[in-house]
Amino acid sequence: MKRLPINPRRNWQQKIEEQGLLFHQNYWSEENYYSFTDDEITLIEETTNDINGMLLKATQYVIDNKLYSLLGIPEIAVSLIESTWQYSAPSIYSRLDLVFTKQCELKLLECNSDTPTSLLEASVIQWQWLQDIFPQTDQFNSIHERLINKWEEIYKSVYNDTLYFTSLKDNIEDEVTTRYLQDTAAQAHFNTEYIKIEDIGWNENKRSFMDLQDRKMNAIFKLYPWDWLLSEDFGKNILRTDSMWIEPTWKLIPSSKGILPILWQLFPNHPNLLPASFENTYTEYVKKPLFGREGANVLIKTLEDNISTNGPYDKNGFVYQEFADIQDFNGNYPVIGSWIVNNESAGIGIRESKTLITDNMANFVPHLFI
Repeated sequence: MKRLPINPRRNWQQKIEEQGLLFHQNYWSEENYYSFTDDEITLIEETTNDINGMLLKATQYVIDNKLYSLLGIPEIAVSLIESTWQYSAPSIYSRLDLVFTKQCELKLLECNSDTPTSLLEASVIQWQWLQDIFPQTDQFNSIHERLINKWEEIYKSVYNDTLYFTSLKDNIEDEVTTRYLQDTAAQAHFNTEYIKIEDIGWNENKRSFMDLQDRKMNAIFKLYPWDWLLSEDFGKNILRTDSMWIEPTWKLIPSSKGILPILWQLFPNHPNLLPASFENTYTEYVKKPLFGREGANVLIKTLEDNISTNGPYDKNGFVYQEFADIQDFNGNYPVIGSWIVNNESAGIGIRESKTLITDNMANFVPHLFI
């Protein structure tokens, strides 16, 4: 793995805006790229599939042993989790955050199974960068095709009515990701509509969510965290309707950082896992909130330094993970977002920070492999 300098494309800002990436300022970076060997890509792919299998087994373990409160999951979510798991409710995608250590070991930092973003840039934007700059090389990236294939599978076997896509008002990153997923579903023959989540209504008589034209919403993809939705009075109506929601509620389990100690308990000393626990037993460690986002409320304690961030996610408990000495490149710390589509490794996107905590200021940097 190498970080190499390069001249940005001419008019690159216009190119990526035309592809839908509307929040590129201080985010998308074309002054460097990461180069991998074929063996490294194979390792990432195989590791991603292996960890995904372990996460599914760990999810079953949490359900079997009713460990919801340990993971910070509220009681109201339990029936939804168990029903969507039992009936294999449609699930589209997840992202694992992986790092190479200075010892060249590939380790899992955490998993985002509920609301992963940076999808458009990983699938479409960096692919076009490759075609413009290095058309004779390759990139670990079949995300776009696999998304369409998964939507087609759902359309044929599960559901072929209007599929709604929703995200928060005034959150451009979430909306870009949601509208991109809407486009891939439309390419798979779905009739789709986008609606701000604040604009979704509830009809008490019909016990149904309604759009702005007062039409029933029977299937909804939401880029809005389940732990937020089920804590709100409006979201609790999900318990009173038979609407289909994507991602399904069981995704709360692998999205909780509490899954990290469960993984370590079930698969001790696995070469791609870091030791993790609900009580701190480590000299050097990372303290993470059970449901945190964008690097908020994280504490890293090493023998040399303490690094911490503030945020609103300090109310529901923490886990402790042994510190990983992440490989850095002239003070840049890359995290490999390894995408899973339809339970198979589909490609990667890389975000790098100037600190060990990857926050919402981290740059997205394209990659290739040779």
